[in-house]
Amino acid sequence: MNHRIVLVTGGAGYIGSHTCKALYEKGFHLVVYDNLIYGHRDFVKWGILEEGDIADQSRIESVIKKYNPAAVIHFAAFAYVGESIDKPLKYYKNNVTGTLTLLDAMRKHGVSKIVFSSSCATYGMPQEIPITENHPQNPISPYGRTKLMVEEILKDFDKAYSTKYINLRYFNAAGADPNTEIGEWHEPETHLIPLLLTDAIGKYGGTKIYGTDYDTPDGTCIRDYIHVTDLADAHVLALEYLFNSSKSRAFNLGNGKGFSVRDIVETIKKVTRKNIKTIDWKRRDGDPPILIGSSENAIRELKWTPKYNDIDTIIETAWKWQLKMIKK
Repeated sequence: MNHRIVLVTGGAGYIGSHTCKALYEKGFHLVVYDNLIYGHRDFVKWGILEEGDIADQSRIESVIKKYNPAAVIHFAAFAYVGESIDKPLKYYKNNVTGTLTLLDAMRKHGVSKIVFSSSCATYGMPQEIPITENHPQNPISPYGRTKLMVEEILKDFDKAYSTKYINLRYFNAAGADPNTEIGEWHEPETHLIPLLLTDAIGKYGGTKIYGTDYDTPDGTCIRDYIHVTDLADAHVLALEYLFNSSKSRAFNLGNGKGFSVRDIVETIKKVTRKNIKTIDWKRRDGDPPILIGSSENAIRELKWTPKYNDIDTIIETAWKWQLKMIKK
């Protein structure tokens, strides 16, 4: 087993590709396993691409056998909260059953370390702010439940098979690689910042604000935005933590600051110097009013130091990427 080889499922996606860049810069050799349904071939710049689905056990086993990785970083999941409410079967089959297939393949071939892309959606409606890792987990969407189910599965695999894991519970990923080599590119796009930036360049008919009657200062949802490069760095540190301690843990990843939807609109107006059209709309199912996380444990134990914790800077990197995408 080569301790510098890492299998990255979903590594052609948004957070996965940024993590691959961060891993490569630390000297790891990467094998990206992606079905390219939502990922992009163009984003596989720092490793070998092996096309395949995590539900295809023979395929994933053949890739693990071929490269003999020391660990897996698992991003491959469907991640649209609203869609998960309308199509729960799709989410349970891919996110839960697909992960079980991956874990079985790892177990059969002696791969015992995994960094799992979890979510703050496992917490559901917050009982306290900021949310710590000890907060009760009571998700309110099928998407959030699939992430929590995988966390529970990993606990059982740890006890039974000594599969060591780090669960990373993200808050709102945002921004783009500061060198604009990669960025946020979803089809369809549902995330607030890229939708507003698309509107800023005149390619969108206005961005809906889902809910203006929440119990918040301006009536719109408040979220904790974390730069994708900072998320990527945390994955590298989580992997090194597993190699050094072999202790399973869960960590929140956020900035500990909350910004409302209207705050983001105003910041984008300032950064882009463009007018933004917004449309007040009804609430979406599965949206808590406020989500702000405490990342104190990750800062202390992983030695993680977010570099892009200013919302203007986060949006500036996203804007540079958006301008580059226009030229394609």
